[in-house]
Amino acid sequence: MEFTTQHFIALAPLLITSATIIVVMLAIAWRRNHSQTFLLSVAGLNLALLSILPALKVAPLAVTPLLQIDTFACLYMALILVATLACVTLAHAYLGDGGTGYPGNREELYLLILMSAAGGLVLVSAQHLAGLFVGLELLSVPVYGLVAYAFFNKRSLEAGIKYMVLSAAGSAFLLFGMALLYAEAGSLSFNGIGQALAATGLPSPIAQLGLGMMLIGLAFKLSLVPFHLWTPDVYEGAPAPVAAFLATASKVAVFAVMVRLFQISPAASSGVLSNVLTIIAIASILFGNLLALTQSNLKRLLGYSSIAHFGYLLIALVASKGLAVEAIGVYLVTYVITSLGAFGVITLMSSPYSGRDADALYEYRGLFWRRPYLTAVLTVMMLSLAGIPLTAGFIGKFYIIATGVESHQWWLVGSLVLGSAIGVFYYLRVMVTLYLMEPNLRRHDAQLHWEQRAGGVMLLAIAVLAFFLGLYPQPLLNLVQQSGLAG
Repeated sequence: MEFTTQHFIALAPLLITSATIIVVMLAIAWRRNHSQTFLLSVAGLNLALLSILPALKVAPLAVTPLLQIDTFACLYMALILVATLACVTLAHAYLGDGGTGYPGNREELYLLILMSAAGGLVLVSAQHLAGLFVGLELLSVPVYGLVAYAFFNKRSLEAGIKYMVLSAAGSAFLLFGMALLYAEAGSLSFNGIGQALAATGLPSPIAQLGLGMMLIGLAFKLSLVPFHLWTPDVYEGAPAPVAAFLATASKVAVFAVMVRLFQISPAASSGVLSNVLTIIAIASILFGNLLALTQSNLKRLLGYSSIAHFGYLLIALVASKGLAVEAIGVYLVTYVITSLGAFGVITLMSSPYSGRDADALYEYRGLFWRRPYLTAVLTVMMLSLAGIPLTAGFIGKFYIIATGVESHQWWLVGSLVLGSAIGVFYYLRVMVTLYLMEPNLRRHDAQLHWEQRAGGVMLLAIAVLAFFLGLYPQPLLNLVQQSGLAG
């Protein structure tokens, strides 16, 4: 195939991210400098983000048989790059500078995050099972290293090994499912599979088994019940900025490709598979929320909460008509904003050289009297995760409920309402803890280094954005409507 200028413009976000990886790698080889590595990473990610604008002008365009750049891919590319930028900024504050910082090599963290982000960009624009697998592996493999990055902490190493073993099992299921689908459809491209399955009417048992096994592989990555067992341990063991990356950029990429796969092949969302998805959604919502009730560790609580949130997202995937794609887009954007804010507060409270992150709930007792601005951010994030009106999270939940009602999925809507009611309890518990008065407590705001100030400014911006989208969601709705899969 011939490459034209248009192809390069469409691929620009991925090419710029890949070029940034090489530049950062060479810079580390030339001279280890934490701030320099951080600035190069941020510059590259910002350029990649800006290059989405010209890419939109040439979309939709099938760049190669593996990749399709359309408005849908551009929206999720932008979301992944914004989440990665936020995680890189948090990582800089977390690793620190000078003698007080992280004891090991700091620069490789940026390299691994950039490589994982590149995998995410491949994943959201995949239109072929080979593209899906390459993107998924490029997204997952650097995360093994990221999770175990705080190697001097036993929990971090344990989390890295757990994630690697279970992720490998998920990939095996995915490959087996792809093989069965190929045997049935004779094609690896999403369109080819969709047409082959549509031609036979109801999908054959082999095709359903193939799709089911692929669903298991993707459910592992999204930590849906019953494939969620790694989530709380990995969230707790991973350094805080890595947990933020895992909860946002990594899951957004996997969910986006799942939406593409299910939307292109209507056969996938009918029959047995639809019932299986319904059961997984209800189980994820109820188990995620009930297990979060008992947690006294903030990272584990957010881990269980993310299981429930992806259960809510499955409701729109099961409905898969009308508002579904729009609802998924709105919910993922609001979820990314709130998760980044919540993990951002944990990051700025933690320092890796003290052995473990500040993730126990008792460490946040009376935080309002010590760090008022961090308390304000975490309060807004908890309200948004609970789906309280006037926050971004409410808009996301409202759209998911509208989708469920539109397609008459009453069991799913009922479980969402029940799950949200349970969720309000444990989110409010975190909020109350922040404002408790401690005896002999003097109010003061701790002095911050400049790299922490950058993280703090970003967190305040995230909190303002969560409020703004709750009050005036129209810009977000317009953005998501323009990026439908029809693209």
